Amino acid sequence: MPRGALCKRVLLQAALAGFVLTVVPVLLLRWVHPPTSAFMLEAQWRAEHAGERDYRTDYHWVGYRRISPEAGIAAVASEDQTFPYNHGFDFRAIDQAIRAAERGGRLRGASTITQQVAKNLFLWGGRSFVRKGIEAYLTVLIDVLWPKRRILTVYLNIAQFGHGIFGVQAAAERFFHEPASRLTRTQAALLAAVLPDPVHWHVLQPSPFVRWREHWLLEQMANLGGPAYLDARAPQHAAH
Repeated sequence: MPRGALCKRVLLQAALAGFVLTVVPVLLLRWVHPPTSAFMLEAQWRAEHAGERDYRTDYHWVGYRRISPEAGIAAVASEDQTFPYNHGFDFRAIDQAIRAAERGGRLRGASTITQQVAKNLFLWGGRSFVRKGIEAYLTVLIDVLWPKRRILTVYLNIAQFGHGIFGVQAAAERFFHEPASRLTRTQAALLAAVLPDPVHWHVLQPSPFVRWREHWLLEQMANLGGPAYLDARAPQHAAH
């Protein structure tokens, strides 16, 4: 067999193997609850190397029906207001972020909830082009293979809300001594307010900026129409 043909065959086989090795776990996780995530493992590793011997990962999975609808709409208002109808990417937000950076502003994130699930569940931190490329590929797989409710359920269960605190159930128990099912609208907004930076922003000791985000999110949640917005099936205008 000519060398060129052999190389093509090897590359094709490698691509097929990579496709199978990624599709199978993503498909399984449509029904199987993840026992951990890449970000949880990375946080554990960082804590161990920093000498934090008492570090523990606080993570308790709960199903969608055991999570207050207010937590879902708060997360969407905070992280991805087009979530009910986008296909894994918010190209308008990406374009706005690029334009802001071109005007001299700091390059801000424009990741959707689906992208964050792909990153938090499977990948490592950082902003390399390789990681972003893999993230985009996994985002497409998740958007195709999972229903929206599953994506939001996984996100609410693996999102970080504090040092070692992952998932809305662990956060609700730690901060409010209540299960996730009993979170109020205000409590949900406060939890969602720290999502962009849960290591440095605190629920129990919120800074003035976190408090401002909490009140802003309460307005956004109302403008979106409350939890009913999560059942949207057609494009609507997101709140601003």
